[in-house]
Amino acid sequence: MTKQNFIKGAMILLAAGVINRILGFVPRIALPRIIGAEGVGLYQLSYPFLAVMLTVITGGIPLAVAKWIAEAESRGDSARVKQIFRNAMVLTVCLALLMTSALLLFAPWITAHLLPDARVYRTLLTMTPLLLIVGISSVYRGYFQGKQDMVPTAVSQITETVIRIICSLTFAFLLLPKGVEWAAAGAMLGVVVGEIGGLAVMLIKYANERMKEKRQGHASSSNENGADADSTEEDASLPRTPVMRRLLKLSIPVTASRMVGSLSYLLESIFTARSLAAAGIATGKATAQYGALQGMIIPLLLLPTALTYSLASSLVPSLSEAAARGDRITIHKRMHQSMRLALVAGAPFVVVMGLFAEPLCRLMYNHAEIAPMLQLMAPIGLFIYLQAPLQAALQALDKPGTALMNTFIGAVVKLVLIVQLASKPEFGIYGALIAINVNIVLVTGLHYISVLRFIGFRMKMLDFLKVGAAMVVMGAAARWTMNREPLPAEWSNLLIACAASVIVYLLLMIWMRIIDRYDIARVPLLGRWFK
Repeated sequence: MTKQNFIKGAMILLAAGVINRILGFVPRIALPRIIGAEGVGLYQLSYPFLAVMLTVITGGIPLAVAKWIAEAESRGDSARVKQIFRNAMVLTVCLALLMTSALLLFAPWITAHLLPDARVYRTLLTMTPLLLIVGISSVYRGYFQGKQDMVPTAVSQITETVIRIICSLTFAFLLLPKGVEWAAAGAMLGVVVGEIGGLAVMLIKYANERMKEKRQGHASSSNENGADADSTEEDASLPRTPVMRRLLKLSIPVTASRMVGSLSYLLESIFTARSLAAAGIATGKATAQYGALQGMIIPLLLLPTALTYSLASSLVPSLSEAAARGDRITIHKRMHQSMRLALVAGAPFVVVMGLFAEPLCRLMYNHAEIAPMLQLMAPIGLFIYLQAPLQAALQALDKPGTALMNTFIGAVVKLVLIVQLASKPEFGIYGALIAINVNIVLVTGLHYISVLRFIGFRMKMLDFLKVGAAMVVMGAAARWTMNREPLPAEWSNLLIACAASVIVYLLLMIWMRIIDRYDIARVPLLGRWFK
């Protein structure tokens, strides 16, 4: 098993995340051209229920598995590693089968009473295999992350994304003659096939690792007779109940925290629609506005979270291992690294989205009128990018309940503000947007205060000042380059302006010693040129 250090592991997941984010825009652009807005609507209607059920199944289990396997690995306790993995798999499979049965049983009632279009029934049925497939994959993902081997997760994510894109678009096209509802179900079937491909990668990697361990075990048994039998007896004698109880103790608060987010998202859509109706906005226009916010603006804003989620995934086992040793210095070092990288990576996206919101929305979505939404949300992006490492730190430090309470407070404030602001004609959809911004800032602030209280960690304000100065210079360089219009096509000018300004930004980061060549050396593919 190849064990990567914290930064290298994060960079491996970052590379996979960036590839997935870029590929993820392919179906966002192509699928509406195949099945139309109506088909995309049917495809999207099933996702809130999928998100809630997957939260129940996988919410906190991967994090718990990664955390405790990292702790067991630090002690060299291979028997405990196997026991944690087996207990987590049993729990996940049982939950997945329970949720799958419930969805199959209640799907007719859901489509008849909860969803606005009964034609989503086929899509809802098509997605049921995802519950078991994604659940099993999440346990393997936590296992490899606990071993601090991020390669299987990265390869699995890329495999899943590529297969999903090809199959979703192909199945949707082939089934379109049977009706738009069949085409939407075909797109969801592509998601299922993609997840199967991603799981296959995990299974192959795990099987190879087990074979390697068995070969090593046979070699060692020739020197120590009976060692394997003793270890087997020791493994069998380990108590299962405490492991399962401890697994539930951490995973339930984490699951509850994520469930708050899932339910908040579901209620957000309901409250926004009703508030916009109260403001006198027609239903069709209100749906289009909210669709632009959630389907176009926020996905663009979340592009840099490929890094922050990578940092969070690597941070949990790294902090857990340091906490198990009582190594406070390493905990602070890892926190500073993750927050610094999240800040540095997210800042240029904020500049580009803030300055070039109109050409971005026009070129990507052919809807320049939604640019003011992106401009209003762009500065809040920094809080989004810093939130994931902070939440991961709370979970790694056995404080998932605190993360849950912070998320709950933010959700309540957001929903109250949506009702108060979006229902007023002078605000409309921007009232919902303001509420979402307040929620992001509030939750990130509460997470930071919690981490400060538990471990005394403080961000270096000088880093913020340096990055802020670099953002100003980068913005000036981007605007100057764009105004020069060196090429006739708008997209080429935008690309040149972004590339030139990012180069200026990176040079400033190196000059101000926010990053160095050793940070770049840990990035896959680029690393060989900076060692």
